[in-house]
Amino acid sequence: MNQIWLYSIISVLIVSIIPLGGIVLLGIKLNRLRKILIYLVSFSAGALFGDAFIHLLPELIKSNSYGSLAAVYIIVGILIFFILEKFVHWQHCHAPISKHHVHPFAYMNLVGDGLHNFIDGLIIAGSYIVSIPAGIATTIAVILHEIPQEVGDFGVMIYAGFSRVRAIMLHLATGLVAVLGTLLGLWMTRFFANIETLLISVAIGGFIYIAGSDLIPELHKETNTKISLIQILFLILGVCVMLALLLLEV
Repeated sequence: MNQIWLYSIISVLIVSIIPLGGIVLLGIKLNRLRKILIYLVSFSAGALFGDAFIHLLPELIKSNSYGSLAAVYIIVGILIFFILEKFVHWQHCHAPISKHHVHPFAYMNLVGDGLHNFIDGLIIAGSYIVSIPAGIATTIAVILHEIPQEVGDFGVMIYAGFSRVRAIMLHLATGLVAVLGTLLGLWMTRFFANIETLLISVAIGGFIYIAGSDLIPELHKETNTKISLIQILFLILGVCVMLALLLLEV
């Protein structure tokens, strides 16, 4: 159990400092950054699908916890991320942008990001409870998804009127909310039997939703044949990385 706590906390701290990458990305031209991100989105989609179907679902089946209840939890995971997205995008503001008027949608974006990170923390904890390899695979999948997401959120903050330093600090704060999620997930194991069934099922549903509803449609916006082929290769590469991680279980 101590090993699970150690791996979980180290993993979530790594995930939480991803926003610091914004500091490095400040020096990259926007056009070049977009070219890089579209391939990272492809890689992330493959990794999320791979983690859901190659690592988490087999672990759920292996634990003899898979059944109608687990299937319902998977649907709940899809609904949670759907509702979270709707919550983030409900808010709109048409007032002029200035340094003295930070748009409410930017604050709502931070709230949504914090909730998302909290759920990520729960998912990381649940994955490590199931097995160390599953936890490592899930951590990698979350990191790959967080990078393009945080870059996008950083752009929203700048557009809304935040200074670059303040935007980075606020994203660091929301990133650390994931630590609370992980601690809660680990704490719940002491009081709720088979809590990992719920957490892993929600993770599967969430990863399928994010990859299929957010990332894949983004990739379809690109119609250039050469770039599309490269996207396909990166998506397959993401799946292959998850397959390669199975070696950790040997």
